[in-house]
Amino acid sequence: QVQLVESGGGLVQPGGSLRLSCAASGFTFSIYTMNWYRQAPGKERELVARITIVGKTNYADSVKGRFTISRDNAKNTVYLQMNSLQSEDTAVYYCNVERTGLFYWGQGTQVTVSS
Repeated sequence: QVQLVESGGGLVQPGGSLRLSCAASGFTFSIYTMNWYRQAPGKERELVARITIVGKTNYADSVKGRFTISRDNAKNTVYLQMNSLQSEDTAVYYCNVERTGLFYWGQGTQVTVSS
């Protein structure tokens, strides 16, 4: 039973920072690529960042240079460090893993960037 639990969201001013965490359980975390997605109201869910089992990372163009994905296999946790946040980053952020051909999602954590 795959379980993903996001935390760390909240209200932040433009230019501020947040660190999101995703605690994973129910699978062998260290052998799966982990992803962060986000979804703003009325918009498609989009891939924000990805980290592979060997630590290779990929980012959406809109967040390159501002966001950093990392993982701690000993803690079964993936992180998303978000710096220089903009209003356009406002969304629900979801942790994701593809396992046995299925996508699994956490409940999401709200990030609101506003002055």
